[in-house]
Amino acid sequence: MRITAEGLSWSAAGTPVVRGAGLDIAPGETVGLLGPNGCGKSSLLRCLAGLRVPDAGTVRYDGRSIRDWSARRIARRIAFVEQDSAFDTDLRVADVVGLGRTPFRDPWRGPDATDRAVVAAALDRVGLTALAGRSWKGLSGGERQRAHIARAFAQQPYALLLDEPTNHLDVKHQLELMELLAGTGQTVLVALHDLTLAARHCDRLLLMHEGRLIASGTPAAVLTAEHLARVFGVDAELTTDATGRPSVSYRGPLRTTAAAPAAVPTAVPDPAPALRQGTS
Repeated sequence: MRITAEGLSWSAAGTPVVRGAGLDIAPGETVGLLGPNGCGKSSLLRCLAGLRVPDAGTVRYDGRSIRDWSARRIARRIAFVEQDSAFDTDLRVADVVGLGRTPFRDPWRGPDATDRAVVAAALDRVGLTALAGRSWKGLSGGERQRAHIARAFAQQPYALLLDEPTNHLDVKHQLELMELLAGTGQTVLVALHDLTLAARHCDRLLLMHEGRLIASGTPAAVLTAEHLARVFGVDAELTTDATGRPSVSYRGPLRTTAAAPAAVPTAVPDPAPALRQGTS
């Protein structure tokens, strides 16, 4: 499924959070969304998932505006995984994952054989089959995060939007999750803090700064020392790993007396034409 946004803006209590964002994510593409805390990543994802109504601009799935779509219609096409959930329940893990089947079920009907098979497959994909019968309250933070991702898989969506899903995961499960997302064949937009992890597993990266998307392209094009200095305030060194992808190491934070990097654009207009020509 193709996800596009044009001139997307959203404010909270009169303060602009997302400012004129334009993006185009092709079907089956895995795209990383990068930027410091507070730059608007989560709000952008929620607008794209139909969970927030933008003040301006349009979100489209396969060319169709979702402005008047019901939550149920959206949930049959896209799954959203938030970075931290206050969800607390006495349900079993399999029942929590089964909530992903809600958009496809009559509210008065319990899960059928198809639902149970889909849930079992989703648990297997994230390595939680052995915990299917455990109480949700007995899970660790990392196990809960993997269960939320399994719930998203149980929706059988055309696209996945994930807000820092590697939070609470150890290194092994971070790598496994990113390999899983990159290999789903579904459209994936994932917000990440680990820049090297994003570069290794994403086809393309979007860089967000103060509510605007300021860079978009291949990992090598987006992860430059100039961009990282401006957006994250760090003195970074870029090398390549064994796969030929960028790897980021840090000398330290930039000092306040350091000169601002030059020739970095303040905004990127809708990048769709250029992206379709040469980066995916």
